[in-house]
Amino acid sequence: MTSTPELPLRNEFFLPTNSGVGAHRLLNVDKPCTYLCGNSLGLMCKRSRELVEEELSVWATRGVIGHFDHPQKRDWVGLADHARPYLAEIVGANEKEVACMSTLTTNLHLMMNSFYKPTSERYKILCEAKAFPSDQYAFASQAQTHGLDPAKAVLELSPRPGEYCLREEDILKVIQQDGPSIAVVILSGVQYYTGQWFPMQSITQKAKEQGCICGWDLAHAVGNVPLSLHDWDVDFAVWCTYKYLNSGPGGIAGLYVHEKWNDSLKPKYSGWWGHDPLTRFAMPSQFSPVEGAGGFQQSNPSILAIASLLGSLQTFKKAGMMAPLRKQSILLTNYLEKLLFQSKYFVPLEEVSTKYKEGKGPPGFTIITPRDTKDRGAQLSLLFLPSGTGVMQKIFESLQSHGVIGDERQPDVIRLAPIHLYNNEADCEAAAQYLNRAFDEFEA
Repeated sequence: MTSTPELPLRNEFFLPTNSGVGAHRLLNVDKPCTYLCGNSLGLMCKRSRELVEEELSVWATRGVIGHFDHPQKRDWVGLADHARPYLAEIVGANEKEVACMSTLTTNLHLMMNSFYKPTSERYKILCEAKAFPSDQYAFASQAQTHGLDPAKAVLELSPRPGEYCLREEDILKVIQQDGPSIAVVILSGVQYYTGQWFPMQSITQKAKEQGCICGWDLAHAVGNVPLSLHDWDVDFAVWCTYKYLNSGPGGIAGLYVHEKWNDSLKPKYSGWWGHDPLTRFAMPSQFSPVEGAGGFQQSNPSILAIASLLGSLQTFKKAGMMAPLRKQSILLTNYLEKLLFQSKYFVPLEEVSTKYKEGKGPPGFTIITPRDTKDRGAQLSLLFLPSGTGVMQKIFESLQSHGVIGDERQPDVIRLAPIHLYNNEADCEAAAQYLNRAFDEFEA
């Protein structure tokens, strides 16, 4: 692998051990496992632990006083504001366009409540057919709230027969043809199942040309791929932070609203934390929202959750943010892909339909994530063959027993993601080695 010098960040994270993840077939149980699951849950950053422990200490020694008098000058009343500059840089936005708050699906509902205003002519929500289930539930319930039938109001994009990813020209064609009836275009920045990075700029531009609102679910994109939400003229976006941003399980989420909406769009569901901080604690009866995305805040956020996120964001900054990290990500993902291609069990995607007719054929795998680096982030999605025969589950169990931690998606996919902050070439090599061993054992 030809690479830039490894970013000196691996030591900034706690790496689970083989014994910790149940890798019972390895002798070196105290060594770090091969963790390729940061697309599902990022590893704990040492700085995050340090900040959380500091906040616990402040809570223990100062109690409520910590809201306004903090020994490290991180008064709790404004701690979310410490995260905003980092988040704004990562998503390509102005500081007032982002907020650190709540959870992903709650934020999605807040944004849909504000931007989805169906009429008799323009009422459809355009999304991908295999959006993350929580998004699909949200879209259906938003349509129902307006008295619409989700089967008619939610327009789903599917890949062409025999394909797994959506083609850019097909997405743009649907927006062009159905644009007058589409109220909101909202896709995943990076598709959770296939790992496809959608052409966000061209989709946003086409949506705006057709008079549609354009939003994005960035759960698998934020901290993974470079983003320029403001310059792309994206209307709104939402994201979680526990994947590539390493905030911890169930960590606090974020949202973005383009500043062009500041004067014409006010929060539909107000809460006191979205009120102007200058008068927030005067408890006025009339709501005066913070300018920009901050006005959508409702309740005071979890200080421990923000502290954990802030530690990871500071580590991102130490790495130089997204430009060098993206370069490292491309190198690592390409290297893992190269190793997988060399496996005797690898089946080129274009050969799957002929080699596995009627669900028959020898055990093997293909990769359904796009080959071109501009169309993907860190994740590679491996489809195990023949489909529906239980091959994936056996391989998954074998990988875990050898300390290779990926992410299973029933019935036939394992997602592997070499993360640019803490994974290295050795992780890629171990994954490929034990994948081959798992197949050897499966065939024996």
